[in-house]
Amino acid sequence: MKNIITISREFGSGGRSIGKQVAEKLGYAFYDRELVDEVAKRSGFAPEYIEEHGEYANARNSLLFYLATAERYSHDNLSMHDQLYITQSKIIEELAEKGKCVIVGRCADYILRDRKDCLHVFICSDMASRARRIVERYGQTQKAPEKRLAEKDQKRKVYYKNYTGRVWGQAQNYDICLNSGALGVDTCTDMIVQLCK
Repeated sequence: MKNIITISREFGSGGRSIGKQVAEKLGYAFYDRELVDEVAKRSGFAPEYIEEHGEYANARNSLLFYLATAERYSHDNLSMHDQLYITQSKIIEELAEKGKCVIVGRCADYILRDRKDCLHVFICSDMASRARRIVERYGQTQKAPEKRLAEKDQKRKVYYKNYTGRVWGQAQNYDICLNSGALGVDTCTDMIVQLCK
């Protein structure tokens, strides 16, 4: 039985919706916006700042570099991005200790990589399905949906590499990768639920 499910996802793939449905079907706690609120409470960062920077990194300020040279630097030398990552990491570990839950994004798969009771999931989808989804959810903007998707995914990729040293979306980093465009949100949900029973 898997007590903790981490959901990593391409922007517009429906990963958040899948995670929420999985949590409801299994009776697990669900952490996405709730995680943002908890980080805001503990860190003093505004929720809007966390939403914008909690999954997007400044590659020049590498926490991996800091950890490798920690003896020479104080905590005060950390960038705001790195301080935010450390706070999020601690909270994710605490949430996992509390018990059965679904955690969306924020490198939770990496942070909880050593736990045997986790199922790490990556949700992807084709560009056309994702573009339709973000227009339905967020509306049209001056920027083409494909460009919005590419920009968000690139920022997530940089963030993940910066804080984990791994390649975001690479199958080896997850227990299962699901294409929500091909399978549908409900089928993805059902597959994850079955894997956790």
